[in-house]
Amino acid sequence: MSEPNAETRYEVTRADLPLSCPMPDMTVWNSHPKVYLPVEETGEAKCPYCGAEFRLVDR
Repeated sequence: MSEPNAETRYEVTRADLPLSCPMPDMTVWNSHPKVYLPVEETGEAKCPYCGAEFRLVDR
């Protein structure tokens, strides 16, 4: 498990959809409530809780 909110920018792939912050591989005990982000609409999304920015990349 990785630490939530450790970075301010994340690159995600279609395999990560549906995208949530914190992401499934992050611990949640020390983070904000899970929120789903519509990154597939524009290719970018920002978490309203922590401000982390997510960018959808095709790999």
